[in-house]
Amino acid sequence: MTSKRVFIYAGGEIDPISIKSIKQDDYIIGADRGALFLVDNGIKPHISVGDFDSVNAEEFARIQGFSDEILSCDAVNKDLTDTELAFDIAIEQQPTEIIMVGVSGSRLDHTLGNIHMLLRGLEQQISCFIWDRNNYITLTDSTHIVEDRGYTYASLLALSPEVTGINLEGFLYPLENATLKMGQSLGVSNRLVEAKGTIHIASGLLLVIQSKD
Repeated sequence: MTSKRVFIYAGGEIDPISIKSIKQDDYIIGADRGALFLVDNGIKPHISVGDFDSVNAEEFARIQGFSDEILSCDAVNKDLTDTELAFDIAIEQQPTEIIMVGVSGSRLDHTLGNIHMLLRGLEQQISCFIWDRNNYITLTDSTHIVEDRGYTYASLLALSPEVTGINLEGFLYPLENATLKMGQSLGVSNRLVEAKGTIHIASGLLLVIQSKD
């Protein structure tokens, strides 16, 4: 399978450094005000989606003029958030990787909903990541390689009632055949001691959160 990445930019907390990771062959989706961020930084979205209730008429005109395609929906009569609309389009591209930027921030309900969206990617066998200034988040149900991205901590949290058979390599605090249950903090604030760390789990869903203050 040819490797294909999709970037989703939404209207939450955006790390401007993320645009340096965009490559020519990446598929770019702007969700609501995330589309404006892309336009303002000279990145042409393949498609911009949402109700666009967070931009004014002049900003929306700029988004329309700079995007290959626009998918606009009613701000009231819709069942999905702008980010989930974008995520559905991302999955349609059949990528190997989806990177979501601007999907976390002050709205905890939106942030948690977007973290839960990682499960949909996992079910489709797509590697999905959430990226902001202080966090890089993914979800695994098997083996995952954690790369040193300049974050201080690497925390592990159960997203299922329990995660079993956890083995860590390349971390300051190793685990061997450990079990984490939802609500436990055993896996919080670990650190990489090598350029890469390896996580193996036998069962369950494990959030992997690289973070810094």
